[in-house]
Amino acid sequence: MGLLWTGAIAPATAGPESAKHGKYLFDAAGCLGCHTKKDGKPLAGGRRLRTPFGHYYSPNITPHPEHGIGKWTSTDLKRSLREGVAPDGSHYFPVFPYPSYTGITDSDIADLWAYLKTVPSIAQANRPHDTKPPFGARIFMVAWKTLNFEPGPFKPDPYLSDQVNRGAYLVDVIGHCGECHTPRNAVGGLQRDRWLSGNPGGPEGEQVPNITPDRETGVGRWSDGDLDSLFRMGMTPEGDFVGGSMTEVIENSSGHLSESDLRAVIAYLRTLPPIRHKVESKKKGS
Repeated sequence: MGLLWTGAIAPATAGPESAKHGKYLFDAAGCLGCHTKKDGKPLAGGRRLRTPFGHYYSPNITPHPEHGIGKWTSTDLKRSLREGVAPDGSHYFPVFPYPSYTGITDSDIADLWAYLKTVPSIAQANRPHDTKPPFGARIFMVAWKTLNFEPGPFKPDPYLSDQVNRGAYLVDVIGHCGECHTPRNAVGGLQRDRWLSGNPGGPEGEQVPNITPDRETGVGRWSDGDLDSLFRMGMTPEGDFVGGSMTEVIENSSGHLSESDLRAVIAYLRTLPPIRHKVESKKKGS
């Protein structure tokens, strides 16, 4: 049996150190890319996400009191991440990956809050979503959550090592990798029995690969060095470089991980059950 993980990447600290750790978590989660539109101001929102249910636009998360989160409290942030609920009590759509972020520990939420309070305030209004009925109705999310969402902080597995539990937290919670690499059901819920086995209809309709250890359709034949090169530089074992959304992930997220955290990510991926799933574009009839 491995050591029982404490449940946090690092203990919460006060003052500048808390914000510094919050910035590390913020980068590991890739928040900059999602909350910044092309050629837009950082974190002012407006980034479009095309889905089968319509177009959704990310919100302004700068400390602006009217257009951003300047009037929020730390409790508001915790509730948004843990429960997918806005300060006014309305339910967020799952394009905001709270089904993964719900696992963030209390101490890490506190550090994220400390960092978000330090970013420049930008007066940019949020853009309304452009969705297909009934997917623009937030009341629909009550039923959706009942079927597809289980709130609560990450619980380390006592039978796994400290390193593997750390990797699971980084991959499944902070990095929210399952949101793109896992197939979804007809209403957009994650098919958790096919966790990280690839998604033919990922963000913007992209194919997202299988990253389970299956030797034929996943990364089972890849060495640790191969995975390291992927997460650091975007280079595959064949010498090619990834494109699309993964380029952004490497630039904004995985490329910023510490050596120990990257080793933990790789260690966790090795423990996943191999799932045979050859990802093919939906346009090809997969």
